[in-house]
Amino acid sequence: MDVMHERVAGLDVLKTIVVACVRLLIAGKVVRECRTFETTTAELLELLAWLTACGCSHVAMEATGVYWKPVWNILSEGDFELILANAAHIKNVPGRKTDVNNAMWIADLVACGLIKASFVALYASCPQQKCSRNHGPIASSVLIGARKSSSSLFREHLYPTLTQFDRIML
Repeated sequence: MDVMHERVAGLDVLKTIVVACVRLLIAGKVVRECRTFETTTAELLELLAWLTACGCSHVAMEATGVYWKPVWNILSEGDFELILANAAHIKNVPGRKTDVNNAMWIADLVACGLIKASFVALYASCPQQKCSRNHGPIASSVLIGARKSSSSLFREHLYPTLTQFDRIML
């Protein structure tokens, strides 16, 4: 496969650790260096500094659950293109079961330009999304209440001469 990017990194993001593999193409030879970082803010800032020092142009990570979000928030400050890949699109070759091998596989894929970036909403719009999602159940309950009250008002004003029994039957 043709190499499109010479300095890349692949990240395997887990709940408590991030396994990073930097892949460099130096004088026609591939050199890899893998490191493990915890998911604390201090360690993620150290990861950012290491990726910047290595001169990575592209960094790709696999989207697993919600564990990628804090990593994304910190690494988005870097001077490289950050790529969030759908796990289904970068299915690993059977037999590659370790986190280091997975990070190396992601780095190889991004070096060849084979990872399609997933859409990530800008950080500024995230609170708006959360608010709009919460309004769904609230808005529907308000509409149901409005329908009930409007139908009772309709019955009372349309048929003011009906007896109480007739109003219940409507």
